[in-house]
Amino acid sequence: MLGTVYILMACMILVGALLSRRERFARSMVLLIGWTGIFVSGFVVFTFRDDIGYLGQRLRAEATGKPVQVGAVLRVPMALDGHFWVEAQINGAPVRFLVDSGATMTTIDRETAKRAGISVTNARDQYVRTGNGMIRVATAIANRLDVETIQRQQVGLHISQSEEINVLGMNYLSSLQRWGVEGRWLVLQG
Repeated sequence: MLGTVYILMACMILVGALLSRRERFARSMVLLIGWTGIFVSGFVVFTFRDDIGYLGQRLRAEATGKPVQVGAVLRVPMALDGHFWVEAQINGAPVRFLVDSGATMTTIDRETAKRAGISVTNARDQYVRTGNGMIRVATAIANRLDVETIQRQQVGLHISQSEEINVLGMNYLSSLQRWGVEGRWLVLQG
């Protein structure tokens, strides 16, 4: 749509330049074309005003690599790999999570649990099915898990032995007022 507007504007300039060589008629046509261009531009800006705002948010998110906070809503841009990643804190320790609505529980590795001060026994007492097969995990509780301004307390965790990625699962997502994917954005509302 925007490409069509630019082509139209270029055509108007070209026609205006050609007609400007003819006196009175040419001036009238140039004015008509000019005002039509102004009207069409105003119409496009008014019609797509929300999308222009989202474009600004998206550009800011891409430039900084961080989510955009809009009131109580956190908007996380889709990464180049097609996933949604968030920077969070577990008990004050920074942790990078892959947001995974297919994961029942939030899962971190033992090194992350150690940095966050979460006591984990050596017992791996549960089997869980992952996309990579069955693994054994220990269970623990995070006193606090924060994603930007969204704070949760007493969040259940699975602790994996391997150093795979940390996954923010449905036990966290379902505690939110709402969450979902809108285009290339993950929307989280605490």
